Amino acid sequence: MNKETLQQSMYDLIVETSTNLPKDVRRAIRSAKERENAGTRAAMSLDTISNNVKMADDNVSPICQDTGLPTFKIKTPVGVNQLQIKEAIYAAMVQATKDGKLRPNSVDSLTGANSGDNLGLGTPVIKFEQWEKDYVDARLILKGGGCENKNIQYSLPCELDGLGRAGRDLDGIRKCVMHSVYQAQGQGCSAGFIGVGIGGDRSSGYDLAKEQLFRSVDDVNPTEDLRKLEEYVMDNANELGIGTMGFGGETTLLGCKVGVMNRIPASFFVSVAYNCWAFRRLGVKLSDDGGIDEWFYQEGDKIDLTVGSQSELETAAADSGEKPNVVVLEAPITEEKIRELKVGDVVQINGRMYTGRDAIHKHLSENDAPVDLDGQVIYHCGPVMLKDDEGNWHVKAAGPTTSIREEPYQGDIMKRFGIRAVIGKGGMGPKTLAALKEHGGVYLNAIGGAAQYYADCIKGVDGVDLMQFGIPEAMWHLNVEGFTAVVTMDSHGNSLHDEVDKSSLEKLAQFKEPVFK
Repeated sequence: MNKETLQQSMYDLIVETSTNLPKDVRRAIRSAKERENAGTRAAMSLDTISNNVKMADDNVSPICQDTGLPTFKIKTPVGVNQLQIKEAIYAAMVQATKDGKLRPNSVDSLTGANSGDNLGLGTPVIKFEQWEKDYVDARLILKGGGCENKNIQYSLPCELDGLGRAGRDLDGIRKCVMHSVYQAQGQGCSAGFIGVGIGGDRSSGYDLAKEQLFRSVDDVNPTEDLRKLEEYVMDNANELGIGTMGFGGETTLLGCKVGVMNRIPASFFVSVAYNCWAFRRLGVKLSDDGGIDEWFYQEGDKIDLTVGSQSELETAAADSGEKPNVVVLEAPITEEKIRELKVGDVVQINGRMYTGRDAIHKHLSENDAPVDLDGQVIYHCGPVMLKDDEGNWHVKAAGPTTSIREEPYQGDIMKRFGIRAVIGKGGMGPKTLAALKEHGGVYLNAIGGAAQYYADCIKGVDGVDLMQFGIPEAMWHLNVEGFTAVVTMDSHGNSLHDEVDKSSLEKLAQFKEPVFK
């Protein structure tokens, strides 16, 4: 293979995977939009997702700011130099990161230091397999941290909330899969896809589960029992009512693929790999010189998901069918203004907000803030940033990260520094909810994965603090206009996330009785 040609092919694979949603995934999202009731929060979210996909196409920019842990699966004929392929991938990763197509995500687990180029021990993941065919098959999945954190593994037999005992049989497996959808809620950027691995040990079971995510959304399982299981899950998981972003709605799951392997008698694992709606997975067939002969997952027409969309978050009505209350906020925000907000209100933010993720929250729990945060807005976001020749920073992608990770810190930090609003996705827990009520604060749910939509709302970068934590974890000072989100936790003790969790658990119980004989 030609070194330069191979490196360019790997670069093209990375960029296309990050910026161009596969056609089979687009078809699944279009079907979800057709099922959803017009004017609901779920319909609003799907419209925003559609706009975001179109913007990523037009800008050739990351669909989601969390470009995840890149995992390559590569099949090679006997005799192909796998070290040459690995070297090409490393070089392409560095270039794609430099060009803003990937966020620098490789972090030293002991020191917390970010490598800055997505390379490090264990990153990216590259798995080779030899086969008898005469060409190289290279596939890549970019699986973000929000959905990766909702992976789950069950050891049968076990007891499951809402479903009771799950035994070592097909019905026990069915219960685990249904429970995996319930436990993800909106934190993994639903509506999502799941890969299920039955059997193996703890590590090979997860590998098998993730391998299922490389299957086409449209394929049919050749094993009859697994086909029936996949069809059952797809027919029934959407009855849970979790919906897009966990706002409630008709579509919670967009795809389910199941694989099986042998196990030892003492162990029976069911492993589930959850993937968000931003299902970034592509593949290529390479020619002898390393060029691209064919793209995988790109059969059929490329759908423009914005056709028929209302295209505005604020046009969405509450689930009651009434027009939502739209409130404009600009920091510093008073407690009185916050107390007027209630769950279901749509908020548009103008002016200043600050990003803050895991490292920032830990830092603020132990140190003074680098800026005055009284009355301010914190955005749970790790953006993709590029610096121009004049030294100015530009936001390339800026969607919300999963907020529940900040639960140990959030309430205390809000009260200590006077923060009035927190933006993220997936909701937060009882400690934060209690602090919102006591202090006078609000949680705003942005649309997960909509990194281009929100980047377009950011009109300038006014500064940055704590860059020692790396670009994703630094505190960026953002000037925003028309930044829209939904109040899902208010200062009166109300939480949409608690409501959806409770109602979906009640619905989960209807799937308790045996189905497969």
